[in-house]
Amino acid sequence: MSIHNKTAVELIADLRTHRISAVDLLEQTIEHAEKVSEAFNPFAVKLYDRARKAAEAADQLLAEGLGGPLCGLPVTIKDSQWLAGVPCANGSTTQVAFIPEETCAAVQRLEQAGAVIFAKTTCPEFSLCGVTDSELYGLTSNPWNPERTCGGSSGGAGAAVAAGAGTLSLGGDGGGSIRIPAAFCGIVGFKPSFRAVPREPCFPSWSTLVSYGPMTRSVADARLMYSVIAENNEDHAYLDSLAAHAHHPVSLVGQKIIVSEDMGIAPVDDDVRQAFRKTLAMLEAAGAELVYDHPHLPSSVVAWATVAHYDSWSFQKEKEAPLSGLEKRTLDMMKFGASLTDEEFAAAEDHREEIHSAYMAMFARNGSSIFLTPALGCEAFKNGFRNPKYIGSTRITYPWLDWASFLYDANLTGMPACALPMGLGNEELPMSIQVMGPMGSDATVLDIAEQVESLIGWDNAPVGI
Repeated sequence: MSIHNKTAVELIADLRTHRISAVDLLEQTIEHAEKVSEAFNPFAVKLYDRARKAAEAADQLLAEGLGGPLCGLPVTIKDSQWLAGVPCANGSTTQVAFIPEETCAAVQRLEQAGAVIFAKTTCPEFSLCGVTDSELYGLTSNPWNPERTCGGSSGGAGAAVAAGAGTLSLGGDGGGSIRIPAAFCGIVGFKPSFRAVPREPCFPSWSTLVSYGPMTRSVADARLMYSVIAENNEDHAYLDSLAAHAHHPVSLVGQKIIVSEDMGIAPVDDDVRQAFRKTLAMLEAAGAELVYDHPHLPSSVVAWATVAHYDSWSFQKEKEAPLSGLEKRTLDMMKFGASLTDEEFAAAEDHREEIHSAYMAMFARNGSSIFLTPALGCEAFKNGFRNPKYIGSTRITYPWLDWASFLYDANLTGMPACALPMGLGNEELPMSIQVMGPMGSDATVLDIAEQVESLIGWDNAPVGI
C-alpha cells in the first residue's frame, strides 16, 4: 500500500516497527507534495530542508526506541500560525516581512511530539474568509474538482490532506475555518473546545473565537493529534482517558442523540438533506435514540459577524497605515468592522450568552450532550463567491454567511464540533455531517464522530492525484 493511502496511525506504526524510516517517509511525502502543489496550490511556505534535518533526528530517536507519539510523521501547519524563524504572512502581502521570533504553543507541542513540519498551508488574507485565495498565494483549489473551492480559511490544509500531502494538518477555526474546508474536501476537521488547545503566541485578532485543531483523514487520526496539542496533554490521566476512548469506543445502543437537519433557519440542498436522513436511519438501526430538536434561535450570523469584524478592526486600526495594501475583500470587512459601534459589539457579546444558554437548555431538556446537524448545506461551489447576503444593514455585502449557518454557534459558545464526510452529493463532491457537544466534551464528540464514521464507511484514501 502506498504511504499516501495510509492514515497517520498506520504510518506511525510503520515508523515504530522500522518498516519505513522517517527520512524515506518524508522524501516520498515531498515528492507527492510537489505534484499536489502544482495541481492545487495548497502550500504557502515549503520547509523541506528544515524538515529533512528533523526527519534525520527522528530516525535517531526511533532507532533507540525513543521519540514522541508523532515521531517522524510529516505534518503541515497553517500560514497564520507562528513558527520561529519562518515567514508568517497570514495570506497578506502587507505581512510578507513578518518572521516571528517565537513558536505558538500548539506547534511547539507538535514538534515536541516528533512531528516533522514540511510546509505551511495557504489561507486567505488574515484568514478572514471561507474560501482560500489571495493576492499573495493565488487560488487554492479542491482536489475533488479544481474548479471548485476548497473552502477556508484553512483551505490549504484541507486540500493538502485530502490529496495525500501529509496525513495531519493544524488548522484554525474562528467561524468554521477548519470545518468548511474539511466538509468541502471530504476529510475530518475537529474544532476543539475554546482554549482546549493553546494558540499563543499568535496574532491577537479573533481572540475570543478561534480554536486550533486537527484536520485529518480519519477521526482516529484527529484524536491522536488532539491528544498531542491539547492544553492538558501533560496530564497522564487525561491522555489515558483519550486512549481508553480509542480502544473502547462508546456504544450507540441506547445513546440519545439530538438531531436537526436545518435548525429551522439554515438553507440545505436536497442531496445533503437526504444524506443526513440516511445517516440518521443508520444510527437508529445501530440502536441510537434520536431526538429531533434544536436551540430554537434566530440565525447567529449577525452576532458572529459583529464580534469577528469589530475585533478584526480593533487589531488592524492600531497599525500605522491600517487600510493600506489590503485586498478589496479584506478592505470591505475592515470598513464594516470600523462602522460598528461599541454598543453593537456589546449587544453581540450579550447575544453570545443567550446562544450558550439556549444550547445548554436544549441539552438539558433532552438528556443528551450530543447534537448532530449537517456541517454545510451544500457541496463545494465554483471558485468565487455565491449568493451575496446583506447583514445588519447595507453597510457591507458579506457573501459567504448563509451557507455556513451550522458552524458559527460553536465559535460563539466555545463548544467542540467535528465535521466528517457523509458521502458524495449529486455533483460527486463530498457532503459532511457535524457532531457538537457542550464545552469540555471533546472526547465524547470524537467518540460519536468515530461511530458515525464507521457507519457511513467513507473511503478516506487521497483524491485528485
